[in-house]
Amino acid sequence: MHIYNTLTRRKEPFSPLVAGKVSMYVCGMTVYDYCHLGHARVMVAFDVITRYLRHRGYDVTYVRNITDIDDKILKRADENGETISALTERMIDAMHEDEARLNVLPPSQEPRATGHIGDIIAMIETLIEKGFAYAAENGDVYYRVRKFTDYGKLNNRQLDEMRSGARVEVDVHKEDPLDFVLWKAAKPGEAHWHSPWGEGRPGWHIECSAMSTCCLGDTFDIHGGGPDLTFPHHENEIAQSEAATGKTYVNTWMHAGAVRVNQEKMSKSLGNFFTIRDVLAEHDPEVVRYLLVASHYRSAINYSVDSLVEARKSLTRFYTALEGVNADEQAAPSSVTERFMAAMDDDFNTPEALAALFDLARDLNRAKSDQPDEAPRLAGELKRLAGVLGLLQQTPQTFLKGTQQQVALSEAEIEAKIAERQAAKANKDFAQADAIRDELAALGIVLKDSREGTTWVIEAP
Repeated sequence: MHIYNTLTRRKEPFSPLVAGKVSMYVCGMTVYDYCHLGHARVMVAFDVITRYLRHRGYDVTYVRNITDIDDKILKRADENGETISALTERMIDAMHEDEARLNVLPPSQEPRATGHIGDIIAMIETLIEKGFAYAAENGDVYYRVRKFTDYGKLNNRQLDEMRSGARVEVDVHKEDPLDFVLWKAAKPGEAHWHSPWGEGRPGWHIECSAMSTCCLGDTFDIHGGGPDLTFPHHENEIAQSEAATGKTYVNTWMHAGAVRVNQEKMSKSLGNFFTIRDVLAEHDPEVVRYLLVASHYRSAINYSVDSLVEARKSLTRFYTALEGVNADEQAAPSSVTERFMAAMDDDFNTPEALAALFDLARDLNRAKSDQPDEAPRLAGELKRLAGVLGLLQQTPQTFLKGTQQQVALSEAEIEAKIAERQAAKANKDFAQADAIRDELAALGIVLKDSREGTTWVIEAP
């Protein structure tokens, strides 16, 4: 099994620290607003990675944190006229709802920054004792970037080429403009905790260093996150953690690709910013998940109506193959399973894994007519492998009929149209019957005639 390591910029054989066990930490959400498509990308990518590692037999401890104290949280709570805890609890509940609808499994542990204030303070004290941090006159505590000789190794940057990045404040109290804050002195009326440097709260970067090492130890196997976190956040995590412990922080760094909307960067200023619940209000959650799974986790995803239509068509092919077959998920696997595993062993190559499943669906369609006794085994293998990707979790009937929100007609109205068409055919008014079929097809409702009668499916919204 090989995984691409952002740190070394190459695929490497994966060998966990403890045989049979995997320790993985992924940066989670700052809970001041609803989760957006970029969050969904990270959620689903590392959900697939976790599912596959477990499918392969590993005991996976998957830790994903929650940042529940932050400048954006303070600002939003003040704007809303609500307490910080009311805001964060509401957003955490919404996040869990979004995850469940996307069939994302809960992490093994979900630590919150406010639950690890003592650990954060202890790590800062260690950094000060070792000379990697200093307390400023204004009550802030800063990290001495230039003292950590390996700073920049994750992003392959030289110190003198760097500029302050997201959430790195330039301040006259810093010894060096590159230094970043570990502890922020509280302003009047702000949420705060007592520390050796006065009342304040943790900086963003130190939260993850403290939470990850508390949950997984000084060194662990995998650290993941979104594409925008490599610098400065993950670079700063390495500097803090390795300076504090004297040990390698993480063996393998993994980063998911970005989400683009109609080939443009997703941005509120461009008016193409979508929350997960915005999208799920219009589209089947499994279609959205398929779109996120169909691209390699490191590649960018283009979100558009056309891409969702193609995702639904792909799922329709799978569910159509499964339709009418009692899947035997305990049956022996075929060579397709070997292809699927080989693809996933190659840095979780989901496009290649799905290609193997499409071949399996084709074989299943043939077996339904030519070798009906073989069909249950093939259907079982298809469902079992797709389940590793979190897909094909509905019944074919449920998915193929779609939901009322995806079409302009209710189920009762569609059935009435079918009855009207049958009456037209009985009266040999075939032009009217064809007109009804065409009318429904224009709405994405495809009729299927058989000896047993007429059924319908939704092929595309």
